[in-house]
Amino acid sequence: MRVPLSWLREYVDLPATETGRDVQAKLISAGLEVETVEHLGADLKGPLVVGQVLTIEELEGFKKPIRFCTVDVGQANGTGEPQEIVCGARNFAVGDKVVVVLPGATLPGGFSIAARKTYGKTSHGMICSSDELGMGDDGAHGIIVLPPETEVGKDAIELLELVDEVLDIAVTANRGDCLSLRGVARETAIAYGLPLRDPALIDVPGPNAFGYPVQVSEPVGCDRFTARTVTGLSPEARSPIWLRRRLQKVGMRPISLAVDVTNYVMMELGQPLHAYDRSLVRGTIGVRRAQEGEKIATLDGVTRTLHAEDLVITDERGPIGLAGVMGGADTEIADLPQSRTDSTGGTPMDGGTTDVVIEAAHFDAVTVARTARRHKLSSEASRRFERGVDPQAAAAAAQRTVDLLVLLAGGTAEAGVTQIAAPSAPHTITAPADHPDKVAGVVYGRETVVRRLQEIGCDVYGQDELIVTVPSWRPDLAEANDLAEEVIRLEGYENLPSTLPKPPAGRGLTSRQRLHRRVGRALAGAGYVESPNYPFIGEGVFDQLGLAADDPARRVVKLVNPLNDEEPALRTSLLPGLLAALRRNDGRGSHDLALFETGLVFLPREERRAAGHLPVDRRPTDEQLASLDAALPVQPRHVAVVLAGAREQAGWWGRGRPADWADAVEAARTVAREAGAELIVRSGQYGPWHPGRCAELAVVVDGAERVVGHAGELHPRVLKALGLPARTCAMELDLDAVEQVGDDTPRAPSISTFPVATQDVALVVDKFVPHADVESALREGAGELLEGIRLFDVYENEEQLGEGRKSLAYALRFRAGDRTLTVDEASAARDAAVALAGARTGAVLRG
Repeated sequence: MRVPLSWLREYVDLPATETGRDVQAKLISAGLEVETVEHLGADLKGPLVVGQVLTIEELEGFKKPIRFCTVDVGQANGTGEPQEIVCGARNFAVGDKVVVVLPGATLPGGFSIAARKTYGKTSHGMICSSDELGMGDDGAHGIIVLPPETEVGKDAIELLELVDEVLDIAVTANRGDCLSLRGVARETAIAYGLPLRDPALIDVPGPNAFGYPVQVSEPVGCDRFTARTVTGLSPEARSPIWLRRRLQKVGMRPISLAVDVTNYVMMELGQPLHAYDRSLVRGTIGVRRAQEGEKIATLDGVTRTLHAEDLVITDERGPIGLAGVMGGADTEIADLPQSRTDSTGGTPMDGGTTDVVIEAAHFDAVTVARTARRHKLSSEASRRFERGVDPQAAAAAAQRTVDLLVLLAGGTAEAGVTQIAAPSAPHTITAPADHPDKVAGVVYGRETVVRRLQEIGCDVYGQDELIVTVPSWRPDLAEANDLAEEVIRLEGYENLPSTLPKPPAGRGLTSRQRLHRRVGRALAGAGYVESPNYPFIGEGVFDQLGLAADDPARRVVKLVNPLNDEEPALRTSLLPGLLAALRRNDGRGSHDLALFETGLVFLPREERRAAGHLPVDRRPTDEQLASLDAALPVQPRHVAVVLAGAREQAGWWGRGRPADWADAVEAARTVAREAGAELIVRSGQYGPWHPGRCAELAVVVDGAERVVGHAGELHPRVLKALGLPARTCAMELDLDAVEQVGDDTPRAPSISTFPVATQDVALVVDKFVPHADVESALREGAGELLEGIRLFDVYENEEQLGEGRKSLAYALRFRAGDRTLTVDEASAARDAAVALAGARTGAVLRG
């Protein structure tokens, strides 16, 4: 929300010495996020005056049209003689009033003006456009043409209000009232302790039977609708300079008088309005839900197909507007062609638009938000309705609009007033008077609490127990904690005492936290880069990953109000986010990638429960915390890696090598080692992984094996669906499950003084026999003397080994802690290992 300081001063009598920076500091202290203060015209220096074009000579022989003009600037040039100026614009004529900058002046951006020879003539100054003066977009893209009654020689800096300060406020979702000058002025008045001139406090006539007919069929979506009619608007009426400049300063483009007035009132009071050309409205105006498949052409020129939940404004032909979002093109206020529009004097209204119907309604915030998101159509109106609009301001906004149209366009306000309002009662909150004290840990006292609540517009009654009636413009105040927050912020967050917690001695990170850090350091040391991702996914990614229709990972927790409609669910796997990050980085030229993430996944419970509200003035009980946990989805922590491109770079030291499935498996082993867990790795098949290059990862829990993840190369179909590089590999592991079976007790390595005995064996087995089964049998058969085992060769040759056979070569290391092993002892242990492998897997010694 952009707030010009000059406009703000109309509602609050700020000291003349207060600058935008001073107001910024006060509002920030009160809890508003004022991002910047823009100094308009800070580097602008005159003379900048109003001139009248006397003659125009078209210069020939140049690539673009050039005009040599004489302009009357009165006595501003010191001589009273016409000023000779060369100009290339075409949107002005002889007799027009324009803005002239004379030699010696400086325009925004440090552009100095001096007399100079150009196109064979000497130009003594410049005729200015709005862009050159830093005024913002006016839609004309040409020279400023002022109203005919503007005085020649008048200072244009003052006339166009070019010098000002504008506060840019980032309004949070709960403070919709601050999306208006009225709301910001109220906060400013409170911050300075000054009275507020509320622009909504105007006389409003009551409803009667003569107003424009309106029928609201959906009172839940529209609980208030005011309609007023103004007739006899002058087709030549223009938006005055002050109105257009204020719209430009708040970031809006002036369009036409009726539209400019509705936009001005919206920025002033925070109530979105819409003006209909009365001659184009057919019959009664209605408010209802759309019929599925209905269509409407909105003001942005797009024909939209409506959803059954959309709220629409209708006449007897059908929808003429998306309620709270955007009006329809069928009843648009017509505008003149832009060939002779001006940027400060205004755009004349179309000759056919002399009667307008003003709509000021209050729409349901959730309905408007969903409609805007569904149609990808965010507007100034929808931004306000989504955050909460004062329902009591509708009638005042309509009256303010009528008054301005009558004043500026010479219209007549019809006596008829339509006002439809659903029965409602003000929201009341009961809270102890010392509740803010308990929340903040500061003693404010009852008088301070009552005074602060009254300053924001609340009616407060009671002594120890306060009964607070919330003002209509603050729908965000719903419970006692909200009232406490108001007291605290107005008393100043900076005044809250800062106390450091005092943890008991001997405590630090939990074992779970230490494991997560060790895993992160180990993967980073192995060359992986951490890539945290948002936990939101779209369900279509499961099809891209090739998951079966009944896969448990497809059961997701959906958000009621997602940030993005295309990603409404919480993730059940880390892979979608990691693979998206890999694809994004690969598309930007980084082809050798190794990424990892540790994070929570969200698995729905079989039984759904509603979570209760926890107290904030004391520690929740164990039963309350357990009830909350039972209502939340199961949230195990996973770890995942993705790899693509080269794992080892080529160089003078060698050819390098690409990442493959073995690297993904090794990443899982790295995680297991940090957790002190024994990981079972065997051939597997699951979802996105290539069937022949997928390892199933398991651990033993209470004597039974449990699959905790998979690793390997992704399936080509998945790579194509997700747009990933060829041979991309991935691993995902349930870190909580691995931690459960692990033992991270630090153990010093045992260093033996006796030598190692190495025995190599090559075993021939069937191709389908997993290496993990052979290794497990060898390890068990070798007994306690076995120190280590390593697979160092896999060999396949049908002529030597036979069809469907392979050779696995292992290096066995034997060592005793109390003696040097003899050859016979080592050989006996090796033979026992081979015998058990043969019995379990059918392995035989090669050769």
